[in-house]
Amino acid sequence: YEEVRWPVEDLDPVDAIIAAMEAEGRTRSDFAALVGQSRATEVLKRRRALTLPMIRKVAAAWRVPERVLVKEYR
Repeated sequence: YEEVRWPVEDLDPVDAIIAAMEAEGRTRSDFAALVGQSRATEVLKRRRALTLPMIRKVAAAWRVPERVLVKEYR
């Protein structure tokens, strides 16, 4: 019933990373430690796509499902 009445929209990969950061009290610095400072900034500003190694690191460290991180996004 809830899924029909209040559907939860799937997050794009960047939104999923931001949500994981907020949920666990992580900062952009924590994300930068995983993927590199310049790349973290570019990913969060949607100027660079996530690479497979980045996806693996985030999925392993923060328990964000890989299936969410591999989605296409603008």
